[in-house]
Amino acid sequence: MITVEHLTKRYSGGQLAVDDISFSIDRGGVWGLLGPNGAGKSTLMNMMTGYLSTTQGRILVDGIDLEQEPGKAKALMGYLPEIPPLYPEMGVEEYLNFVAELKGIRKKAQRTAQVQQAMTQLDLTSMRHRLIRNLSKGYRQRTGLAGALLGEPRIIILDEPTVGLDPAQIIEMRSLIRELGKEHTVILSSHILSEVQSVCDQVLIISQGRLVAQGSPDSLGQSRQILHITAQGKAEQIRGILNKIQGLEELTLEHEEGSEAAFTASCAPKADLRRTVSQALVKGGCPVLELTSEAPSLEEVFLKLTEHHDPEQEEIE
Repeated sequence: MITVEHLTKRYSGGQLAVDDISFSIDRGGVWGLLGPNGAGKSTLMNMMTGYLSTTQGRILVDGIDLEQEPGKAKALMGYLPEIPPLYPEMGVEEYLNFVAELKGIRKKAQRTAQVQQAMTQLDLTSMRHRLIRNLSKGYRQRTGLAGALLGEPRIIILDEPTVGLDPAQIIEMRSLIRELGKEHTVILSSHILSEVQSVCDQVLIISQGRLVAQGSPDSLGQSRQILHITAQGKAEQIRGILNKIQGLEELTLEHEEGSEAAFTASCAPKADLRRTVSQALVKGGCPVLELTSEAPSLEEVFLKLTEHHDPEQEEIE
């Protein structure tokens, strides 16, 4: 549905916000753009919607080049930025009719039908005459999302849609996003791991303007296997034995207490090294007290992939 080819964005002054990113998003489902603050998520989304120009590369929306035919490509997308562009002096229904006109829905009957449908879908019918300035944060987000749905877009792009919402509103918004994913291709930007885990079918992880991983939340967690090893002996003696095992990586001392020490290490998911580790420790005179393996969580994968990210290098708006 969307193809991004070698996309780069460099701001004046030389700051590189997006660095040669390429990926494809299939039709349907919820796709998450995950990354720390300042990673380049908003810049990437703004280029995908045509709001920002690219320095290099191209974007195809359902086969349409966004730069060559912007009107045609943008008509396929609905966009909800982090701060919805609402007019507080307008009523909800009045605002949605205004947005429908901006989107080129000329016939009044068609505008009315789409506005009614959007208000029903977002549970805004009871708020139709309420001024936007008098709405809660949650209902303002719903109003912005209703506007994004007008024009029957095939793609819905949401930038941090749950920021500032209370827990109940977050649950409601996530439920709405899952429902939208059944009929649309939804692209969701977030730095909240639990949100991505709960609503996204596929995840793209961005760090320092680069795409560092792509896959389902479950498959990303299966990219490595984590071993927890506790053995009897001095930490340095155990470390020396484990360092000689081929395929065992990222060896880290967790704690040393008395005559035993605990380590964590990682290996490829299909390389089950438990037998090898156990035999090596016993042969080296360090009896195994505990040895378990598990797949890393999405949080652990995210932290590993973004560990060199500088949180102070904020993305230029």
